[in-house]
Amino acid sequence: MSTMIDYLILGGGSAGCVLAARLSEDPSNNVCLVEAGRDICAANMPPEIRSRYPGRAYLDVGNLWQRLNALMGAGTRQSRRYEQARLLGGGSAINALMTNRGAPADYDEWQRLGAEGWNWDNCLPYFRKLENDTDFTGPLHGQDGPLRIRRTADAALSPFVKAVIAALGEQGLARKPDQNGPWENGVYVGAIGVSAAGERIPTSVCYLTDVVRQRGNLSIRTDCLVERVLFKRNTAVGARLRLGDGQILELAARQVIICAGAIHSPALLMRSGVGPVNELLDLGIELVADRPGVGGNLMEHPSIAVSALLTRQGRTPFVDEHHEQAIVRFSSGLEQTPEGDMHGAILSRSGWHSIGYRLGSIFFWVNKSYSRGRVRLCSVDPLQEPEVEFNMLSDPRDLQRLKDALRLGARTLGAASLDAERSVVFPSSYSPRVAKVALPGLFNGVLRGTLSALLDIAGPLRGWLVRRLVTQGVTLDRLLADDQALEAFVRSQVGGTWHPSGTCRMGRADDPSAVTLGDGRVIGVRCLRVCDASLMPSIPCANTNVPTIMIAERIADLIKAEAVQQARSPATA
Repeated sequence: MSTMIDYLILGGGSAGCVLAARLSEDPSNNVCLVEAGRDICAANMPPEIRSRYPGRAYLDVGNLWQRLNALMGAGTRQSRRYEQARLLGGGSAINALMTNRGAPADYDEWQRLGAEGWNWDNCLPYFRKLENDTDFTGPLHGQDGPLRIRRTADAALSPFVKAVIAALGEQGLARKPDQNGPWENGVYVGAIGVSAAGERIPTSVCYLTDVVRQRGNLSIRTDCLVERVLFKRNTAVGARLRLGDGQILELAARQVIICAGAIHSPALLMRSGVGPVNELLDLGIELVADRPGVGGNLMEHPSIAVSALLTRQGRTPFVDEHHEQAIVRFSSGLEQTPEGDMHGAILSRSGWHSIGYRLGSIFFWVNKSYSRGRVRLCSVDPLQEPEVEFNMLSDPRDLQRLKDALRLGARTLGAASLDAERSVVFPSSYSPRVAKVALPGLFNGVLRGTLSALLDIAGPLRGWLVRRLVTQGVTLDRLLADDQALEAFVRSQVGGTWHPSGTCRMGRADDPSAVTLGDGRVIGVRCLRVCDASLMPSIPCANTNVPTIMIAERIADLIKAEAVQQARSPATA
């Protein structure tokens, strides 16, 4: 580039697109956004991304970091694919579209953990700023933001989802109107982010609009892999990129902002010389700053599910509708856990394919998890993925809560009031086996079609067929009667929810586990920030996309305020 970049943003996911849009609002700022994957804009979104039924978007390996794997449960050494987006818009281009914020207490907790300025009162204005809520107004909601939010109309809810809502109501979990309203237990029709036409609106579309993309001070470089941040002593001065054709490009910048997500942001920091000193020296990386917290504090929402084979009466007649139609928020009651620490997504269908159409599920996760893992760098080669170990269920509270959630799911889906909508009820999870069956392709299509036909005609043999081909002999009756078997099932089948976070956590400068200050500045270096879900000191009780967008909105304002202050006092800049 012929001119110095003021803000070089490395990573075009949910946060990076927000920063690029907001920082380029000032025409005097030269902003460059770099993304490893391809561009996604309003004109070129393929149907599977455009659809508000997102089932195929996150299975297409063309949208993902194809070599990324992770160790999920504590004690396991069996690695499985971990789906993370590699395209402009990041997770917002392939995720489940859910737009919940989490509990106000989540953000007050961030401040208590050392993230200065991140309490609920300071975060709420930015949740309001990002949203255009078409259903609710008032002090908790915004109507002018880029992200359009609505709830599925009751008429479009599937018969199965309606029956589950009623069954949960019989257990004291009443239906409530607004998932992003007062924080309380209950059942909610889920809030989703879609356009007026009912289509997905990733941040690469709703923030990087056609008008924004035409700004002369904004450049967007896709298909560019970031090798490392460039430093002059302890000051970030740019980045080294590997282009799609293998060429190397170095860009100079006054400020560098890493927005590569909770897996790749710490990996990029470590490749650049910022991280645990011993790990970096072992890899032959020249140390810029010893920050032992880089890659630590890795968090997820551990998950398990209970599913049901749907009768024809229970199946949704709205095949293109969003599948996660309602959610249940409830409290475990365990000591040292907050209200609303558990979440269940009530799914009208459990996959994009013919088998998934015949299955309904409650997909449970621990909303406030306490287990912590780590991201470790394995090589200086940016093409080699880091080692990701979530260490799920290492905290006994997380294990106990998933076991109790499975019991709640069995009780709910087994209720007599659902007899017309479902037949066989069974434990399930998003396992590598399930993911493999869901992949598109002729062979898989034939297998799925055959099994679907068998399930339709099996009659009284359906239970045997499910045990034989789906659960491999595991039954709910056995798990509920044997706590050791239940624990073994949960440990072996635990999955995530694609909500990695916390690996560059905000905190105080004197906290060795902190990586950044409350404004995203990396401790121990100059002119370098991080802005994405990796900043979260603790995981919020929410899908992490909207909280990540909120973080980027607030960081953008903090950067603007800093620039104004420096302009007024150049001698102290």
